[in-house]
Amino acid sequence: MQIRVGYEIIYQFLQPTPVIAALSIHYTRASDVVRPDHMIVTPKAPISAYRDTFGNWCSRVFAPAGRVRISADALVNDTGSPDPLVSEAWQHPVQDLPEDTLMFLLGSRYCETDRLSETAWKLFEKGPVGWRRVQAICDFVHHHIQFSHEHARPTKTAWEVYGERKGVCRDFAHLAVSLCRCMNIPARYCTGYLGDVGMPPPYEPMDFAAWFEAYLGGNWYTFDPRNNVPRIGRVLIARGRDAADVAITTTFGPNTLESFRVWTDEIKAGSGS
Repeated sequence: MQIRVGYEIIYQFLQPTPVIAALSIHYTRASDVVRPDHMIVTPKAPISAYRDTFGNWCSRVFAPAGRVRISADALVNDTGSPDPLVSEAWQHPVQDLPEDTLMFLLGSRYCETDRLSETAWKLFEKGPVGWRRVQAICDFVHHHIQFSHEHARPTKTAWEVYGERKGVCRDFAHLAVSLCRCMNIPARYCTGYLGDVGMPPPYEPMDFAAWFEAYLGGNWYTFDPRNNVPRIGRVLIARGRDAADVAITTTFGPNTLESFRVWTDEIKAGSGS
């Protein structure tokens, strides 16, 4: 199957403003890209690109004052298979973990493992281990948090999500990541496109999605406590310790976000793109 993905973000800038954007499809999907997601800035502005600490492809834009449109439109091949379920995947003892996974055991800006550790062990110490422990964490988070756009805020941490019991997909991911790390399971935050392929209506307005990956049995596996079922058509953009590492855009000056659109649509055979 093929999926059309893209975005349009319109800002009003009071003055020429530097912007960092983490909006490019992740390099692990490079071979699937049919039409690249080249960033277009209108009016034209200088753009350069670099890879961050986590390997994500980021763009630097020096936006002019006034109304600025940032957009991209891509076409991606996809297997059409749902997220894998590998129930036999085991949990590694900490001393056996690869060095590059260890940072994903530690607390971070939005994932306060120190504040949640006692809670995590009370909830999950006597339960299953490995894949089933991560799934138990996802089940808990899925039922503990009420999805609510009205209660979203950029400063909300996993500890606050746990206490308030309301949030959006990034809050579900932050809490699950924190609980996994507390149980000595490396977990990393992910952001990307996730449409409604294979799901029954009604459909909510499209947005960028957040989920996480846990390191089990020698591999990183996808988990999604917000939806809590295997989904089809996930297109990764970036990975990091939490949302602070993979902000969609970071602006270095006063601005107003005028509009924001995201699309993730399955392209039916013979329908064109």
